[in-house]
Amino acid sequence: MKVNLKYFASIREAIGQGSESVGTQAATLQALRDELIARGGVYAEALAHGRAVRMALNQDLCDASAALSDGCEVAFFPPVTGG
Repeated sequence: MKVNLKYFASIREAIGQGSESVGTQAATLQALRDELIARGGVYAEALAHGRAVRMALNQDLCDASAALSDGCEVAFFPPVTGG
């Protein structure tokens, strides 16, 4: 299936782009994150399991077990604090 990825804030800066479309076999957000980490390089650093990364599916915050569907939008961003 094909999914549309969006990267925000420090993750976008680390990866060097704000969005991309990718083909994936992943069924969940966690499996997709694992696939991206497996690419190595900047993906592995920006999305590493030890890093706090929030994920949204079709503009709704979700946990890592959320199911993906063809054509969905997935966003990755660092936690944000308000002041």
